[in-house]
Amino acid sequence: MTFTWEKYLQEKLIDEETLSIRIKELGRQISQDYRHRDLLLICILKGGVMFLTDLMRQITIPHEIDFLAVSSYGKGVRRSTGVVRIVKDLDQPIAGRDVLIVEDIVDSGHTLQYITRNLATRGPASLKICTLLDKADRREVDIEVDYVGFNIPDKFVFGFGLDVDQKFRELPFIGVVKPDVVID
Repeated sequence: MTFTWEKYLQEKLIDEETLSIRIKELGRQISQDYRHRDLLLICILKGGVMFLTDLMRQITIPHEIDFLAVSSYGKGVRRSTGVVRIVKDLDQPIAGRDVLIVEDIVDSGHTLQYITRNLATRGPASLKICTLLDKADRREVDIEVDYVGFNIPDKFVFGFGLDVDQKFRELPFIGVVKPDVVID
């Protein structure tokens, strides 16, 4: 069975060039803020991978990466269930490290609140958050996001790492899913 992303697309919200320009700006700012520090980027899987790879190419200081996978969405669900669980933990300790969480999107804040509380117990020197997309209108918990690529409206988005039922992460843009489309 072949799926095409066009049937899901209502509009392109952020094009490839705009994404690239903003990620370069974030990379410059992070490089400046973390110069002479022990930077560890922790990517939240799976959605954060494309953002991470583009962002780390723009960071001009030495840094390391690690990955954390959490789940709060079910198949065919457009909003977080609110129940967060770690499905893949870090491969290395973070005690004494300057940790920057790299996330694709922040909406309700529940997932990041869970992650930051969990990671804070592991003794990092600092713990901050960088997200490509911030859906502040959906925020249900108080969570401070230190680096924001784009503030977006409360719409279901896909592309550039974000999926529609695990599909279309490879798209080079951020698109809005049609509100009336049925997810296969």
